[in-house]
Amino acid sequence: MQITIIAVGKLKEKYLKDGLHEYCKRLTGTAKVQIVEIGEENANAYPSQSEIEQVKAREGKKILSAIPEGSWKIVLDSRGKMATSEEFAAYIEKQMLQGVSHFAFIIGGSWGLAAEVINQADLSLSFGRFTYPHQLMRLILIEQIYRAIKIIRAEPYHK
Repeated sequence: MQITIIAVGKLKEKYLKDGLHEYCKRLTGTAKVQIVEIGEENANAYPSQSEIEQVKAREGKKILSAIPEGSWKIVLDSRGKMATSEEFAAYIEKQMLQGVSHFAFIIGGSWGLAAEVINQADLSLSFGRFTYPHQLMRLILIEQIYRAIKIIRAEPYHK
């Protein structure tokens, strides 16, 4: 299994880097994880809606070019489908049973994702109605991927 996490912005905080590294290490032997960081586009301090759309469009082009061909694409979007950990594991398992071996998870920048990116996704997933910093979402996402694999394999971890 291959997992690519495409995320806008550079991970800066040491505790987030350490957490991400820990879960990537735990996934060794089960999944090959690749993190692709897309440069965050600059915007004015108080951008207009038009400027926000332009930023998302520029980031979206870079995201789309980074998506591995043939991967099953999951975008993280606040308007996406909410799921429990078990339901998330079931989505992954169903695709694996259908022959999917490469999953691309996409996390947008501070303004979210361009419609073009969302429209190309196989699944739009929401982690709830809260707003999380997009850097923290990487850690939350990788933990849920790890949890999903443990659920699929019926291994202890998920409680």
